[in-house]
Amino acid sequence: MKSTKNLITTLFICLAITFGFAQDDDSGVSNIQEFTPSKLLKKGQWDIKFFNSIYTQTERTDAGSKSVTIDRQTFFTNTTEIFTGVSKNSRVNVGAIFQVRSNSLAGQGALDVFSFQDNGNDRRSGLTTIAPAVRIQPFRSLATFSFTTSLIIPVFEDAPDTVADNVDSFLDQRSFAWETKFFYDRTFGGNKWQLFTEVDFKFNFGDNRENVAPDENSSERFAGNSLFLPISAFLSYFPTSKSTVFVNAQQAFLIGIDNPQGPGQDNFSQNGTQLGFGGKYQLTKVLNIEASFGKFVRGDNFQGLGQTFSLGLRALF
Repeated sequence: MKSTKNLITTLFICLAITFGFAQDDDSGVSNIQEFTPSKLLKKGQWDIKFFNSIYTQTERTDAGSKSVTIDRQTFFTNTTEIFTGVSKNSRVNVGAIFQVRSNSLAGQGALDVFSFQDNGNDRRSGLTTIAPAVRIQPFRSLATFSFTTSLIIPVFEDAPDTVADNVDSFLDQRSFAWETKFFYDRTFGGNKWQLFTEVDFKFNFGDNRENVAPDENSSERFAGNSLFLPISAFLSYFPTSKSTVFVNAQQAFLIGIDNPQGPGQDNFSQNGTQLGFGGKYQLTKVLNIEASFGKFVRGDNFQGLGQTFSLGLRALF
């Protein structure tokens, strides 16, 4: 609980700094309004995002929707996205996405993820996935609608348990995945309000756990093909052209396709609902900062009911 309070305090400090900056001069170009995730880059332009998030939980649902207490689990993820514009009409971008993770399990403190240790058991860390990606604006007349599609390639090796007390060790998903995200936003109210929506389709290519050797950490492998489907909406308000605050909601589904848990049983599926808030500020013509908080308020079938704390930087040049 103390670790969670420290994370909340840190987040509010970041937001307070954001609001403080928001009182500064409002002149100049506004990247946070113009270059939403829906808007593609011009040819030769670069977009680099360095996004850090911590998800920590001490609750999850049971096989239904009832909340049960569990030992704390914390998952840190750094996602680095690098994209550049390659078309004269600003309708095609190419790039790559890299993820580094650090997890602490079995009741350790939320901030223990920053030790970046890997004992193959209750602490795991390392570069986990690389994903080449392309962004496309399919309709010339609809500049605020686009999609990004990427192939997620796991690059970390299996790690057998090395601690006497067997923990369900986990770093990241070992299976390949194909993910496509659709974006759309609309600005209204004299450029003071913006509604941003996102729909993701992530297909996880299954890996039959029955064929996995004991030293290949089956907890990181999907039992079969599945589809992860988060649907998100963000409502933003711009106190100035260089600052914004937002609230958001997400409903996510994990749909099992061909992974029954046993004879006569259904495919494994989950769903959960998350609510959150945050803020962004344009520090310079190139650099933006973002801080946000999210909380899972409900779920079904072993869905975690934790909190997410995020802090990110974005460079546009």
